[in-house]
Amino acid sequence: MIERNEDVVIVGGGAAGLAAAIKAKETGAKKVLVIDRNEGLGGVLPQCIHTGFGLHYFKENLTGPEYVTRFIQKAEKLGINCMLDTMVLRITPKKQITAVNSVDGLTLLHAKSIVLAMGCRERPRGALDIPGTRPAGIYTAGTAQRILDIEGYMPGKKIVVLGSGDVGLIMARRFAMEGARVEAVVERMPFPGGLSRNVVQCLEDFKIPLFLEHTVTLIHGTERIEAVTISKVDENQRIIPSSERVVECDTLVLSVGMIPENELSEGIGVALDPSTGGPLVDEYMQTSVSGVFACGNVVHVHDLVDHVTQAGELAGEYAARYALGALSPLRRRVALKAGKNVRYIVPQIISCDHPVDIYLRVREPMQGVRVLLGNLSEPRRAVRPPETVLFRLTERKLEKLDKRDELTINIIRGLKDE
Repeated sequence: MIERNEDVVIVGGGAAGLAAAIKAKETGAKKVLVIDRNEGLGGVLPQCIHTGFGLHYFKENLTGPEYVTRFIQKAEKLGINCMLDTMVLRITPKKQITAVNSVDGLTLLHAKSIVLAMGCRERPRGALDIPGTRPAGIYTAGTAQRILDIEGYMPGKKIVVLGSGDVGLIMARRFAMEGARVEAVVERMPFPGGLSRNVVQCLEDFKIPLFLEHTVTLIHGTERIEAVTISKVDENQRIIPSSERVVECDTLVLSVGMIPENELSEGIGVALDPSTGGPLVDEYMQTSVSGVFACGNVVHVHDLVDHVTQAGELAGEYAARYALGALSPLRRRVALKAGKNVRYIVPQIISCDHPVDIYLRVREPMQGVRVLLGNLSEPRRAVRPPETVLFRLTERKLEKLDKRDELTINIIRGLKDE
C-alpha cells in the first residue's frame, strides 16, 4: 500500500472541491490534493451546457463547461495535485483516507485537514413508490442530461417530466429544443420547485404545460414505457379520486429532489442535520469532527453554483489555516434554530464575533415578509422554497444583536416592524 502525507485533501472535484483546493493553496497550504471518482474534474458541470452560470461570481453569463474550466485551469496553474478515477473507501476521525484506483491500487493518505465536497445524487424512482411495471424509458433528469448532452443520444420523443426541480425544467426545454414533444411537467406541490427564471425560460417560453398539485400514480408499458396516469392531489398530498388522466409518452424524466452524498461523512462520525441531510457546520464550514470541513451540495443542496463556489472557498481557506495551525477555535458557539416558515439554516453554529453569511430555505412561499434573527429584523419582498434566502450578518448587525447561546430565525408576514 502506498502511503503519503498531505496538508489538505479535498474529496470531490466539482465546483465546491475545486474552489476549496484553489483557496487552500492560495492561503498557504503547500500539499493540496483533490480526489475524484470521475475520469475528469468538474463534477456535473461539463454536462450542463446551458447558460446561467457565473452571474454572481464572475458577473458573466456562462455555460457549465465554461464556468468550471476557469477553475480547472487555475488549479493547474497553482500546481494542485489530482487523483482521478479514484474511489475513497474510508475516512477515519484521525484524518486517514483510504483510496483505490486502477493505477496505484490502495493508497493511504495522512491529511492534516480534509474538505468533504462529494456533492449530491438524485432521488430515484425507488424512493417514490410509483405503482406500475418497470419498463425502459425512465430516467432521472441528470441521467437524461448526460445521455443527451455528453453521449449524444436522444432518450425519447414524447416526454413527461415528474417534478419541477431546476434540472427537470432545463431538460424539458432541452428536449423541446431537440424536437421532442414534452407532454407535461407534473408537480405535486402548489408551486414550482425550480427558480422563477427557469419556470419562465424553460416552460412558459416554450409553451410546455405545467400541472401543479398533480403526480404520477401509475406507469404503463412492459418493454418500453407507453403512458403514465397522472392524478390531482389535495392540500394534504392525498390523491383525489376520479381525477386521473392518462398521458401517452415513451420517456418519464424524474426531477424529484437531491440527496447529499454523506456515506463517507457518517463513517467518520460527522453529525448530520436531518433537515438538510448534510453535516452540521460552523461558520468556518467545520463539521463536528475537528479538522474535517464540508462545502457545496454535500452540506445542503444549493440553487446556484455561484453559492457553491463561495462555500468551497470558505471551507478551503479555513481547512488550510487548520492544517497550518493558524485556526483559532470559536470563542463562543451560538446555535441557530429554524423557526416559523424556516426549513433549515446553514451554518448551524456561529460565534457572533465575525460577519457571516447565513443561508436558509423556507417551507412555503410568502410575500411581504420580515426575516427575524433574535432581535434583528430585515424586510424581504418575497420568499420561495426553491430559492435560498441569504441573511448577511454584518459587523453593524452584530453590534445590535443580543448575544445568546441559541438564536431562532423566523420568517413572518409584514414588511414593517409592528
